[in-house]
Amino acid sequence: MESSLKISIITVCFNSEATIEETIKSVINQDYQNIEYIVIDGKSTDATLSIIEKFKNKITKIISEKDEGLYFAINKGIEIASGDVIGILHSDDFYATKNIISDVINLFSKTETDSVYGDLQYVAKNEKIIRYWKAGKYDESLFLKGWMPPHPSFFVRKKMYLNFGLYNTNFKSAADYELMLRLLYKHKILTQYLPEVLVKMRVGGQSNASLMNRIKANKEDRLAWKVNNLTPHLLTLWLKPFSKLKQYLAH
Repeated sequence: MESSLKISIITVCFNSEATIEETIKSVINQDYQNIEYIVIDGKSTDATLSIIEKFKNKITKIISEKDEGLYFAINKGIEIASGDVIGILHSDDFYATKNIISDVINLFSKTETDSVYGDLQYVAKNEKIIRYWKAGKYDESLFLKGWMPPHPSFFVRKKMYLNFGLYNTNFKSAADYELMLRLLYKHKILTQYLPEVLVKMRVGGQSNASLMNRIKANKEDRLAWKVNNLTPHLLTLWLKPFSKLKQYLAH
């Protein structure tokens, strides 16, 4: 039983003054004590940094400097993280309750798994649920059916990053998909499904913002399989966006 696992939560932000405070509060108000919180800011020009400064006594590390994009910044956070487990919480996202990290760590401890994931809800400004991403229990064949876990709900032991690599920064929008495909499907790391909503995400993700972005994301999804020397089924990458339709109806 691993009762004292340390977890590192990484938040990457840039000009996120509208949402960053809620994100930070959802981390620092968790009931789990052994949390290292790392905030990586891309040299914001709005009020983001002044908001972060309000909570500096409860944030373990704050870095504000120009970077080459989201996945470069996430990798920077992973490299300096000292936790046994790493979670990524974007600046538009927040944990659904105060006991999320306790529940996640409890599952890591009970099962000695390499990773944990759960459900995610997309919400509007008024907290109305727009889309409910119910991930379901993992089965290796699901990737061939267009499935992936919700990235913000995906927690991984740091040694998995050390063994199998960080985010591939050649990707602009699908580095999270490529990483999870590589860890879960290619290298078959152990994973456990936590059947509860772990994260709530503000609507408007980059890869879903427009039809053109969705087409670009689909091309990157194909590349994710190629760079790992994996072969999807004929319909795998077309099933991936269509699976989202069910999520809109699920709430």
